[in-house]
Amino acid sequence: MTSSTRRLAGSRRASPVAIPEPTAPRWLMNLAGVSWRLLVVTAAIALVFYATSRVQLLFISLFLALVFTAVLRPAVELFARVMPRPLATALALLGGVLILLGMLTYVGVSVAGQWSKLSDQFASGIQDIIDFLEDGSPFRITTDQINQWIENGRTWVEEHASELASEAAAGAGSVVEVLTALALATFCAVFFLTSGRSMWEWFLAQLPLSARRSWSIAGAAGWYTFSGYTRGILIIAFSDGLLAFILLSIIGVPLAAPLAVLVLIGAFIPLVGAPAAMVIAMIVALAANGPVQAAIVGIGIALIGQFEGHVLQPLVMGKQVALHPVVIAVVVLGGTLTAGILGAVIAVPLVAVAWTVFSRLREPEPELEPGDVREPYEAYEGTEVDEER
Repeated sequence: MTSSTRRLAGSRRASPVAIPEPTAPRWLMNLAGVSWRLLVVTAAIALVFYATSRVQLLFISLFLALVFTAVLRPAVELFARVMPRPLATALALLGGVLILLGMLTYVGVSVAGQWSKLSDQFASGIQDIIDFLEDGSPFRITTDQINQWIENGRTWVEEHASELASEAAAGAGSVVEVLTALALATFCAVFFLTSGRSMWEWFLAQLPLSARRSWSIAGAAGWYTFSGYTRGILIIAFSDGLLAFILLSIIGVPLAAPLAVLVLIGAFIPLVGAPAAMVIAMIVALAANGPVQAAIVGIGIALIGQFEGHVLQPLVMGKQVALHPVVIAVVVLGGTLTAGILGAVIAVPLVAVAWTVFSRLREPEPELEPGDVREPYEAYEGTEVDEER
């Protein structure tokens, strides 16, 4: 046995290294761990928003292509039973375009037919409103004040004429962008409708074998929610527009058809779109028919909103969009603040799809028992602090 071996054999076991105690409380360490994870998630979301903003026109085109696909796919499937699928796709697209052009033509004819009568009604109604503000209103607004407001508006227009002209020129450029987006959306929708399944299968084949099942489940769940929401909101929009047209026609509000189309368009913004459009109808009724008809229109707005919320939404949407109304309101406001009207339109379907995919992919947790949920004051009673008191 060598000396080095004897020294190794006779040496004492080394004492364990002392691990220092944490210098921060456990709750602070847990909070720090959660905080940096939230920062990473926030940075990822911000990166997605930034990347989307750089290709906004492309994103809008693909979103519209998916909307066209979701709306027209039932018609394509029906036509494909008796004709080749490409021909069924062309027939469905042509039918959709004809319906849209028919609505716009009807609105234009209605406006042209009622324009002369409408101008007289508006002139009389506005004069009645001015008389009410001068004599019957508790605010006692005088004619001089009204004339001063009109003069201030005219002066503001003159001072900002160049800015308004530049905005009009920018609007002309946006029209070109809208047409480009529609053309690209239609082009993509044709391929989604004719060979969407084979395109999805090709995409899944490019993924690793271990990831294909998750992506397949996520894609099926997301498309089920998106298509259900798209078709549902379209049905609800047409229902709101039809109800608005019937209401405004019975009351005798001018331009009932264009206002109904405005309600139809506004219904694509959940919760706030259709009521905001009906408020415009109230203003038209006030100017043309007086305060009584405007009040009746307001009551009709409330009834249509109740019918939509308690009958149409549960009946049409069902379980495809399982979002609480509070969540929808917050999402609509967040989308509006982020991307304006476009954000308000696309925010709800995107969040609904994300929530559905997350719900399908996450591991199911055990359900809460009735005794597990307690009110805050009930949870406070019986704690150590309460016992000390």
